[in-house]
Amino acid sequence: MTPSRTTLRAAIGTVSAAVLATTLTATAPAAQAAPAAATAPASVKFVDIEGDGGITLKANVFTPGDADGSKRYPVIVLPTSWGMPQIEYVAQAKKLADSGYVVVGYNSRGFWQSGGNIETAGPQDVADARKVVDWALAHTPADPDKVGMAGVSYGAGISLLASAFDPRIKAVGALSGWANLIDSIYSGRTQHAQAAGLLAGAGQITGRPSAELQTIMKDFLGSNLAKEDEMIAWGKKRSAATYLDRINKNGAAIMLGNAWGDSIFPPNQYADFFEKLTGPKRLEFRPGDHATAEATGLLGLPNDAWTDTKRWFDHYLKGADNGVDRESPVQLKSRSTGAYEGYASWKDVPSAQRRIPLNGTHEIATNRDSGANGGTIFLSSMLDQFFKVPPMASIPLLPRSATAVWQSERYETQQRVRGTAKLHTTLTSTAESGTAVAHLYDVGPLGTGKLVTHAPFTFHDKQPGTPFAMDLDLFSTAYDVPAGHRLALVVDSVDPLYIEHNPDGAKLTFSSPAGDPSWVSVPVRD
Repeated sequence: MTPSRTTLRAAIGTVSAAVLATTLTATAPAAQAAPAAATAPASVKFVDIEGDGGITLKANVFTPGDADGSKRYPVIVLPTSWGMPQIEYVAQAKKLADSGYVVVGYNSRGFWQSGGNIETAGPQDVADARKVVDWALAHTPADPDKVGMAGVSYGAGISLLASAFDPRIKAVGALSGWANLIDSIYSGRTQHAQAAGLLAGAGQITGRPSAELQTIMKDFLGSNLAKEDEMIAWGKKRSAATYLDRINKNGAAIMLGNAWGDSIFPPNQYADFFEKLTGPKRLEFRPGDHATAEATGLLGLPNDAWTDTKRWFDHYLKGADNGVDRESPVQLKSRSTGAYEGYASWKDVPSAQRRIPLNGTHEIATNRDSGANGGTIFLSSMLDQFFKVPPMASIPLLPRSATAVWQSERYETQQRVRGTAKLHTTLTSTAESGTAVAHLYDVGPLGTGKLVTHAPFTFHDKQPGTPFAMDLDLFSTAYDVPAGHRLALVVDSVDPLYIEHNPDGAKLTFSSPAGDPSWVSVPVRD
């Protein structure tokens, strides 16, 4: 018998208490081993906070152990991730409170025991964030001049949006989040089916989707093009990039972190947003999938993403001279070596471009899974993160009737791919709508291709038989192609990650006119 939502939400109180007790017990030895001058461990309590419209937000508050009413502390507000309970940040909240922060974590509206409906980082969620800041300043020893917000995934998106509407927020740590919702789950005008389906399913199980969200998801997954403009407008309202001018005016110090293989919020949209920020900023990309780069930190284990987030807050809320402001603002961790590389800006990441000509004419049949694909949400990028095993395909065995394949020369030296590969070609379709998916592979001597990056592309309202330009940015990455290997571009029409729009029997033709040759440009670091 499946437990009801009411039963699940009631059980979360018991689970919260158990996890909290475990976390506090597990961290006690560290507190005892601290120098004699260390203060008492932080205290914690569960509270109800009134959100926008009078709903109740379930929250927990960690207060430094030496709080006696005589001084103020910087405060950090942590909205939960999509579908996660309010205990999500307990381990990190305790660490922060033990080091001198008031920390308020709360369950985002519509999830678990918090009231209201899921508004997907809409205006109500931003208003809730401001209400939580109000509550913290009124009910805790929080310093009104030292307010920060942070979160993973959904919590990251809400934190960024709140920084546009609340000038009290001086620093933000947005991990595995989004700045542009449309470019995240509708990049290349293609629905990211597995990502959207996962979010919709998790929302149904752990919360109460609003009527608006249910309609949007129905139209989105149902490919209702008549509602496309409405869906895009809905997404823009929930994107920090829409409010870039306000964020820059408020001047909060913003740290962005994401994974190269994030299958919900791909890295490109974060990089674009980062370049347009004018205040203090930092961008970190690591191997992994959505929220996997931060996951160990949520369990209280050592974690680079959370360590850097704390350093960010220590400097911009506490004024600590820890050097984070003097480090290269762009920090990339290679998928191949695991080493960090620092850059002055995103545009400085590649130092050269390797342009591979896409010669000849290739016609492919659609609606056939060629075997080249971006993998499976979470699983594939986690295998790459922990075992350096990305999705693979045998390039010589790919059916040429369903795939267009081009290969570079064999490289004599290692090629350090860094940044965003760009594809330009001429496409002709036998139908007015269609989808193509481009995959860039590292091909070894035996023809086995390891996926470097990929991206989908969908078109509508094209005249059948009439050529048109296809320009596509592949998902950004940091990958080393060994000496003696080639790069291969493989384009087909089906990928399980995405909804495709090719009618039965349709064919796609890729050509390279003399006056407008086709190419893929691969960014490298010489």
